[in-house]
Amino acid sequence: MQRQKGDLTHATPTKGMNGLHVKSYSRNRVEALEGFLFISPVVLGLLIFWAWPILQSFYYSFTTYSILKPAEWIGWANFKTLFNDPVFWNSLKITLIYTVLAVPCGLIVGFFLALLLKRQVPGGRWFRTLFYLPVVVPIVAQGVLWKHMYSPEVGLANQILKGIGLQPYPWFSDPDTVMTSLIIMSLWQAGGSMIIWIAGLEGVPEHLYEAAIVDGASPLRRFWSVTIPLVTPVIFFNLIIGMIGALQVFGQVLVTTGGGPLDSSKFLMVLIYEEAFGKLNMGYASAVSWVLFLIVLMFTLIIFRSSRLWVHYEGEQ
Repeated sequence: MQRQKGDLTHATPTKGMNGLHVKSYSRNRVEALEGFLFISPVVLGLLIFWAWPILQSFYYSFTTYSILKPAEWIGWANFKTLFNDPVFWNSLKITLIYTVLAVPCGLIVGFFLALLLKRQVPGGRWFRTLFYLPVVVPIVAQGVLWKHMYSPEVGLANQILKGIGLQPYPWFSDPDTVMTSLIIMSLWQAGGSMIIWIAGLEGVPEHLYEAAIVDGASPLRRFWSVTIPLVTPVIFFNLIIGMIGALQVFGQVLVTTGGGPLDSSKFLMVLIYEEAFGKLNMGYASAVSWVLFLIVLMFTLIIFRSSRLWVHYEGEQ
């Protein structure tokens, strides 16, 4: 009897522990279900408005599709046409030139604005806000504003040039000057990278500057040996974001130049828009879109791979 009683007392806590495990498992399932319900709107939105269109565009790139008629499978024909199309190669060249010129210029302007506004100057917060405001202005409004500013006759830019005794500049009306005009227009949004530059500069430890001063380093030497290495993560981030944005520039170009004059500003995104919604050639537009995606992916991977050589994080050996 004692033995049986001992067995019963031994079994009782086991049953209780099993009950606790069941309750805990049930509670975890309820919490997981609640979590999935909370994130379901975002997940559904991504699947419906992001993942599904991507898959559709991949399929349409192998078809001839004009919205008005069902898609017909044609295999690699769109890509063969694309690589033999001089308009595509012209758009690719223009896009790459713009990216190579606009991105470094934007980084430099944003960096020097950050250097100026990092210091405690009177009205510094107001200046930060003033330089950042263009970033939140809608792209269409920016395009309309700059189109009026670059107007040959009554534009503010040429009025200023006339006021200081210089000849009016053709801006958007000349194929040789339209690229320069678009790059200058892109610098108007340097305030976006400026905010990130300021955050990176404020993260540089002051004791490193003090040690450099004790060692007799000049201001230029402190800038090159202390500031630059410690803000390379910010350079890396701004470079990636700026490169992706420049390769996909669209709205401001469509509003200001429409791709002209003489296709001198027909970037890849403008070409995609014209093929898809101007000519209803969705298959060809999808093929160009996927080529652009691969170009962006290639440049991004190159920058990521090269970052091991020039991006330095605080605390690394």
